[in-house]
Amino acid sequence: MLNNVSLIGRLVRDPDLRFSPNGKAVANFTLAVGRPFANQNNEYEVDYINCVIWGKPAENLAEYQRKGNLIGVEGRLQTRSYQTNQGDRRYVTEVI
Repeated sequence: MLNNVSLIGRLVRDPDLRFSPNGKAVANFTLAVGRPFANQNNEYEVDYINCVIWGKPAENLAEYQRKGNLIGVEGRLQTRSYQTNQGDRRYVTEVI
């Protein structure tokens, strides 16, 4: 089986760098990726893709990249779910 994602897009906001309890860096960011074709109204749509990056690359991303910068991302697609305080089940799909 193959799970490979390659994207080129712009950062929606500055990367959010945090550290796990064991001290490993993790950054969350959203990438705006334009679709290569126009819809029926001749408008180009954009997909907003949530991404997570770990370790030293996370630290480098947070230090050198800012909102609006064009970047390339390679990774894998991952889905997970969690339960909110109200008992609702939420599903998340992200590029790791």
